[in-house]
Amino acid sequence: MTTLNSSFGLEYAPTPFLVRLGRREILVTRDFRKRFYAVNPIIEFDTGVVPGHLEVLLFRRWLLILSKAH
Repeated sequence: MTTLNSSFGLEYAPTPFLVRLGRREILVTRDFRKRFYAVNPIIEFDTGVVPGHLEVLLFRRWLLILSKAH
């Protein structure tokens, strides 16, 4: 059972997909996080939650997570 209410809308989110390019992975998904700072409207870079990850936010909506392949 999830603690999120049904109005959050994750059930309508497009399915994320993963692309492997050699030893690198790119995960593309929609960003549903609330950001409590001013976000650049075009592109925003941030370190990922896991060490070695880079998050790229495009147009305040699409999140690309760059990492090493396992």
